Amino acid sequence: MTENQNLEALKTPGAVFFIFGATGDLAKRKLFPAIYSLYREGKLAEDFAVIGVARRPRTQEEFREDIFQSIQEFCRYKAEDNDNWKTFAQHFEYKSLDINNVDGFRELNEQTVKLEKQFGIPGNRLFYLALAPELFGSVSFNLQKGGMLDAEGWNRLVIEKPFGYDLKSAEELNEQIRQVFKEEEIYRIDHYLGKEMVQNIEVIRFANAFFEPLWNNKHIANVQITLSETVGVEERGGYYDHAGALRDMGQNHMLQMLTMIAMEPPSRLLPEDIRDEKVKVLRSLRPYETAEEVKKNVIRGQYIKGSARGKDLPAYREEDKVDPNSNTETYFAARLFVDNFRWAGVPFYIRTGKRLPVKTTEIVVEFKSMPNNVYLGKKYKLEPNLLVIRVNPMEGIYVKINAKKPGSENEIEPLAMDFCQSCMVGINSPEAYERLLHDAARGESTYFTRWDEVASAWSFVDKIAEAWAQNQGDISYYPAGSWGPKETDELLKADGFHWWPVNGQEEDNVVWQIGK
Repeated sequence: MTENQNLEALKTPGAVFFIFGATGDLAKRKLFPAIYSLYREGKLAEDFAVIGVARRPRTQEEFREDIFQSIQEFCRYKAEDNDNWKTFAQHFEYKSLDINNVDGFRELNEQTVKLEKQFGIPGNRLFYLALAPELFGSVSFNLQKGGMLDAEGWNRLVIEKPFGYDLKSAEELNEQIRQVFKEEEIYRIDHYLGKEMVQNIEVIRFANAFFEPLWNNKHIANVQITLSETVGVEERGGYYDHAGALRDMGQNHMLQMLTMIAMEPPSRLLPEDIRDEKVKVLRSLRPYETAEEVKKNVIRGQYIKGSARGKDLPAYREEDKVDPNSNTETYFAARLFVDNFRWAGVPFYIRTGKRLPVKTTEIVVEFKSMPNNVYLGKKYKLEPNLLVIRVNPMEGIYVKINAKKPGSENEIEPLAMDFCQSCMVGINSPEAYERLLHDAARGESTYFTRWDEVASAWSFVDKIAEAWAQNQGDISYYPAGSWGPKETDELLKADGFHWWPVNGQEEDNVVWQIGK
């Protein structure tokens, strides 16, 4: 296949993209820049159009100026006010719409038909709902009543997390959407599945003979997944105080990364086969049957006053729109077990929180140590081998091995073998939303979550949330700018392990970190 043929194969089919919530933060920071990047890289079909939908009034000129500013501020590529930009901008229109007004959807359909005729678009329509989840059902029903789903092409619905608040609300929400859209038409976004290194996990595992044979409980001691944020709740206090770290990060991002690490090799490299294996992992998670088991295996934390980089930081309860008596967790860590033949007995430690010292997402696979009573292990203190997958903001793979210290006769030290993708000169890696929008338009569903994945994740997480609801005061506190409650370290110490430092974390004698 020639380069031109390959580029044509990557192009999206002609379609109209509808961005509901077009004046919101997600559209501004992620969606419009993603569409422009796809356009600049030739991955967007020439026969496309985008209709921004929101309640507030906007002229077409104002809307296109908003898009221009969005791209200038947040896109990998910068737009220039020239003929090329004007050609691109002509594909964008705006519709002020009350989503509860069916007549407004009929008007939207008329506007869409005109655009489809203008650009020769074959009736394919992708609806991106950058809205609160409680609005998904209403919008779906009104799309149907307003004739928006009657075109000759395909219809696809892309929805953002959170998908429900618990299993019950997720089931109700899914039932509403499924009255209008088929499961294969629904694309539930978890943007972490669009990140380069998360998608690379499959390749690292299944394309390398020196990893896959060792990818089991005979050779792996534990797996650690860290997703740390330096920010507090910012402007999201009202939402966050209702959700908390468990629902905001645990039910989706953390469990999705765990499934990618723990899944079995799929029988075929097809979306449904890959997602089948992820569901098997979620169903194999050992549930916490009692509140006592939750307390033993899960740490719940909330940040109090602290400091970072010489700046004083407020307590969570002092944040805007947060209940001053709130017991909402801003941090949680857990010890999980995947009870199948591959992983029996291997602990998976996950942790995520706000107001931590470093912003990073990393997966550390710690291999079992060499025997300490024979040969080199008898004479030296050997460090365990590590495979470190760095997801965000630095992207790369690091393998820590033991080697003879250069210039010495018999001294052994840990050494890093690394591939730093984000350090490569000239690299301009696609953002997660670019990949996922591109995939959704092409009908590629591998990195979107299927309903049974969502349901299985909620079923597991609900047990933790129920236990916490019974024990409201059972929460630990940590100073803002620290690494979380001290109980988190005890969780690993009880098993003979410790948290490995993440990129950017200050740690003495860690020669395998970048720059060490």
